[in-house]
Amino acid sequence: MTPLHLADGRTVLVADTGPTTGSTTGAGTATVVWHHETPHTGAHLAPVLAAATARGLRLVAVTRPGFGGADPLPGRTVADGARDLEQVLDTLGIDRVAAIGGSGGGPHALAAAALLPDRVTAVATFASPAPFVDAPAWWDGMADDGGLRAAVLGREARLTWADTAGFDPAQFTDADWAALDGDWAALGQDAQAAGETGRVGSADDDRAFVTGWGFALTDVHVPTLVEQGVDDRVVPVAHGRSIAAAVPGAVLHERPGAGHVSVLAGVPAALDWLAAPR
Repeated sequence: MTPLHLADGRTVLVADTGPTTGSTTGAGTATVVWHHETPHTGAHLAPVLAAATARGLRLVAVTRPGFGGADPLPGRTVADGARDLEQVLDTLGIDRVAAIGGSGGGPHALAAAALLPDRVTAVATFASPAPFVDAPAWWDGMADDGGLRAAVLGREARLTWADTAGFDPAQFTDADWAALDGDWAALGQDAQAAGETGRVGSADDDRAFVTGWGFALTDVHVPTLVEQGVDDRVVPVAHGRSIAAAVPGAVLHERPGAGHVSVLAGVPAALDWLAAPR
């Protein structure tokens, strides 16, 4: 990963496979930006990298503030990620990209699509939370909502919660555990490697999710694919349905039997969809 200095003096980390040759994808979709889950280190995940490479796609990922070696940005919004991405793309000399995000990366991928409409050609999300509404329907079905409920109270409350919180294995389905033992082992390994920076970055992510995102889903006017596991216990299926209902023209693909991790089996097909000429 390469450090990159932003206009406000912060440093983010960028993982970039560089320009590809011989791509069969259409113009404007040769580069895909992967928006990482919460928590993350910023490094490319092996299954995402393999799928992108097999399709001749350049893969870029930007470490969000507070994770890995990226400087924190207390009080950041989801929209701030799009502003950071714009500077990264300018530095890399990339004009047009497709955006994809899993779980906590989903809102940030949607932000890029909404706020950088001249640069983002299409967007796909996997198990993304929907914009926050403090109503029972938003919370229903979450196996462990402690972090988000603490974040509603503020950043310090979320950090304090993390000091004593444990991981509840029941939030993952049997299919999720199978994925973590198999093709998506790198996801669990990366989350564990995030360490102390994962504590800070995750607190800021959760706080951003339960406050104003800085844009509306109705501002997304690029082709949008919403992938959601029907059995997801971390981000319940209602969230995917809510996103798809709000984004104009969005395509909702519900995966029966899939949970929060196992839904990622659809990433290769989503990359094909993102790269399709339009």
